[in-house]
Amino acid sequence: MATQIRPETTYSEAEWQARLDLAACYRIFDLLGWSESVYNHISVKVPGQDDAFLINPYGLLYSEVTASNLVKIDIDGNTLGASAYPVNKAGFTQHAYFHRHLHWAQAICHVHTTASMAVCSMEEGLLPINFYACNFIGRLAYHTFEGVTVRAEEGERLLANLGNRNILMLRNHGPVVLAPTLPLMFLQMWALQRACEIQLATLSMGQPVRLVPDDVIAVHQRDLGSVMIPGSQPGATDFAAWVRRIDQVDRSWRD
Repeated sequence: MATQIRPETTYSEAEWQARLDLAACYRIFDLLGWSESVYNHISVKVPGQDDAFLINPYGLLYSEVTASNLVKIDIDGNTLGASAYPVNKAGFTQHAYFHRHLHWAQAICHVHTTASMAVCSMEEGLLPINFYACNFIGRLAYHTFEGVTVRAEEGERLLANLGNRNILMLRNHGPVVLAPTLPLMFLQMWALQRACEIQLATLSMGQPVRLVPDDVIAVHQRDLGSVMIPGSQPGATDFAAWVRRIDQVDRSWRD
């Protein structure tokens, strides 16, 4: 996790740490090419405050997001504390509904990367044709496109279609990745992006595609946990490595 001395008079230690981690995540997404102008969102619940979460200021690029300019809002859309920035209604509607109803969903991202949107636009969705795709086969949910997500009543269908999964592929739109920790959400988004990129590259060759059999997928998913660094939380090592990388580029996200 990212660390830095917090502004003592403004935030609790837990909230400042959450702000640092989320700001770092925005900068990592930007470095990886996953940003979408001033749109899309990554959000995290404020520790100890189930009705409040942090999200990006509407109008700023991901490269401009900092720990202190993240906007704190409640699940009804009210800004908590002072902020010079509004929040994108599309981000609030979707993220707030999940944060309200899924207590385990501490971190959520929604992206419009070319590869993930392309796969979401395929009738078959993600195919079992590469190493990373095998991580997710049988573990993805799908939701039919209904237009820009600004209507509260769509939230019920989003939640119903998600079911007991933690990744919702919005058809013709893009994925939503939910996780109990920010590093785990990042790791799953990274692996999903790689799966989608490789699927696009494979299908572009115009050759017959070799599908991985179900029994091999089952073994692959069973054994994934064995490659973790002993004693580490899922995604923690990956996230820490990318924090070091963005610090080499620009440390302003810590402000």
